[in-house]
Amino acid sequence: MRRLMTTAAVLLALGTVVGAGRPPLTTAPLPMRLADTGGGTQLITAMADGTSSTTGTLTWWDLRDGKWTATGTAAARFGSKGLTEGSTRQQSTYTTPTGLYDLPYAFGVKAAPAGTRYSYRQATTKSWWCEDNEAAAYNRWVEPLPSDCRASESEQITAYPTQYARALVIGFNYDEPVRGRGAGIFLHVNGSGATAGCVSVPADAMDRILTWADPARSPHIAIGTVGGTTAITNY
Repeated sequence: MRRLMTTAAVLLALGTVVGAGRPPLTTAPLPMRLADTGGGTQLITAMADGTSSTTGTLTWWDLRDGKWTATGTAAARFGSKGLTEGSTRQQSTYTTPTGLYDLPYAFGVKAAPAGTRYSYRQATTKSWWCEDNEAAAYNRWVEPLPSDCRASESEQITAYPTQYARALVIGFNYDEPVRGRGAGIFLHVNGSGATAGCVSVPADAMDRILTWADPARSPHIAIGTVGGTTAITNY
């Protein structure tokens, strides 16, 4: 398990200047340099060095008295094929979509940690995430699996007791799903390596995020890279 942040990620999380070859940065906290934070007073940032990266840094932030402050940070993992622009991402590419997304609800094979304020669905053997492009419930939690949603094109939540021990749904392609864009993008617990397109963190970090996140404060997650067209500051 890789827990060490890259030097660039640490410096960026602290809002300091990165070395030669990268655009100059102000000393403002990272959320203040984003194009949008979702309008709430909580924010999660998940940042990688580049689109080919499979690891990076996840930080959660609070806005209080007009100032963004980092509350926690953890090593993050991304898709096994890196990251790609969310608006043009295609399903089954094993890439993590960049962009700014809401966090509709939490779920898990385990019960919610004490203090969780998010709506939380505890999975059973009947709990599936439908990822079949032909199904009416595409990119939705379903119980039981509908007849038009093929099991081979979906995920049974309890089949992944480690990764889905606890998780937050990332609102990528969620409100008005575009078929073929991708389904089942979550912030979840680390598995054995890179993800299939989600963002993952160690189990203890996932628990801390769930007890920190307050839906009344409209938390969002910004996913991106240090620079380039998918720079986190573009979202």
